[in-house]
Amino acid sequence: MTTPPDSDDRHLVCADSNRTLTIIVVATRQTAGTRAKDSDRNDTCKILDNALSEGQLSMTEHGERVKAATTAATLGELQHLVADLQNSNAPVQLPDLKKPRGQGGGGGWGVRLATAAVLVVLGIAIGWGLYGNTSSPLSFQTDPGAKSDGIPAKVLTAPRELLSLGGFNGLFEQMRKKFGDTVGYELEIREDWATVVRADPNDNRRKIAYDYRGGWGDPDSDPEALTDGDRLVDLAKFDFDAIVGVVRGAPESLNVPRADVKYTWLEITPSKEPTTPDDVNITIHVSGDFGGGWMVVGPDGTPKEVHPNTQ
Repeated sequence: MTTPPDSDDRHLVCADSNRTLTIIVVATRQTAGTRAKDSDRNDTCKILDNALSEGQLSMTEHGERVKAATTAATLGELQHLVADLQNSNAPVQLPDLKKPRGQGGGGGWGVRLATAAVLVVLGIAIGWGLYGNTSSPLSFQTDPGAKSDGIPAKVLTAPRELLSLGGFNGLFEQMRKKFGDTVGYELEIREDWATVVRADPNDNRRKIAYDYRGGWGDPDSDPEALTDGDRLVDLAKFDFDAIVGVVRGAPESLNVPRADVKYTWLEITPSKEPTTPDDVNITIHVSGDFGGGWMVVGPDGTPKEVHPNTQ
């Protein structure tokens, strides 16, 4: 049940099958831009007649102002005609006009702002009436995705400087999560990416490569047939600390000026030593602007071959 509107109010009603919303828009006070009625023009003429009788206006001024009053379109124009007169003794008084907010006179912007506000409220009400699922049109959190779910943000901190102790640990830990182990035929580790060659999970006569770029992705290529030299080993079976130390001293070990170093990378492959078939060899490469070198070390960092830069 709704309350009947007052006589001076305007009502906007929005409804759907379950609810009705009534918006009451109170009529604004008269401003300089309000359109004049004939009664307003007659009252202005009475004030001008009184001013003539008191000597405030000459006959000529009185005639000009009366003529202007009869054709005035707004209350502001009528007020202008009597603004310089002493009207306390006049038989009638013109209404006080409200100045629009932010302006010294005129009602244009005030009316526009009031109209805009009404339209905004009306739009909210219509939207709520048609689509709202809350108890009030001013309750804006209707989207479940906008409400707090209590799940904290999870920041991924995948290792990117792989030729380091943290890089080795993170790389092999993610390999275990991806594949279940660290076994493979070969592993190449660059400064910020890596490639591992593993057995094809669908055919143990084939091998397949995966790239690491912040995480182990899908297979990088189609499976290939195994060769005579392929042998599965645990690629993480080496002394991380010892190999990191050798990698960091590799430019000096291979006669490559550190300022000229462009790339450093290593390859982990099965050892060729028949007495230790489960061991790995680690080949460290250093490339510079004017040549490079490489060396092979065992899993504990013991050098096996050294091929320094000769340029």
